[in-house]
Amino acid sequence: MNSALIELRGVSKSYRKGGETIDAIADIDLEVQETGMVAVVGPSGSGKSTLLHMLGAMDRPTRGEINVAGQVVNRLSQGELTRFRRQTVGFVFQTFNLIPNLTALENVALPMEFNGVSKAARLKRAKSLLERFQLGPRLKHRPRELSGGEMQRVAIARAVANEPRLVLADEPTGNLDSRSGQIIYEVLREISRERTVIVVTHAEDLARLADRVIHIRDGRLLDAPPMPGLPLDRNELHFVQQRAI
Repeated sequence: MNSALIELRGVSKSYRKGGETIDAIADIDLEVQETGMVAVVGPSGSGKSTLLHMLGAMDRPTRGEINVAGQVVNRLSQGELTRFRRQTVGFVFQTFNLIPNLTALENVALPMEFNGVSKAARLKRAKSLLERFQLGPRLKHRPRELSGGEMQRVAIARAVANEPRLVLADEPTGNLDSRSGQIIYEVLREISRERTVIVVTHAEDLARLADRVIHIRDGRLLDAPPMPGLPLDRNELHFVQQRAI
């Protein structure tokens, strides 16, 4: 059995609103295993994004302990947090967050530059990742020249460029049509065979591609039974070739 990559113990996140304390996340215990895809599903305001931000060290819990890849994240210094985010976590956002004046190749290569990878090595890996996601003909295209689905595949390639053990995706299909959205989820499922992928989503039909679905409501988790995903060969992305985005 795979070991746990993520362990949360008694994690809460509270905010003050006027004279009232609001618990965005309330006393969560959670373990997530190494590799595989987990979908976190819930309505707006349920705490999904707050949970994701704490797992990615973009926010700290008010109480409790978050252990990711053997590091107690809420005890790290600012410098240690920067290294943690750079080396351990890859982020995929709803709005893609690509740099508009850089090509697809340059966008994917950029995180590796911050990790001290040589220019030749980072361009080689960026090209390999984009070709893996069937974007070889788009290497020199800038974001404005790409479709939404293509931009999100570039963003996923960028997220895994430094080979992180954890990929966090916050509503990655929120700006896409349903067909493009399903392709993105299948890409995420394919990379989850190599690393842990956690996806926050409203779309329960797409969440069925995950190995595990967690429902969240009012800051509390309710773990659902495993849901069947679509079979997907680790080395083939033929679905991208067959469907235009």
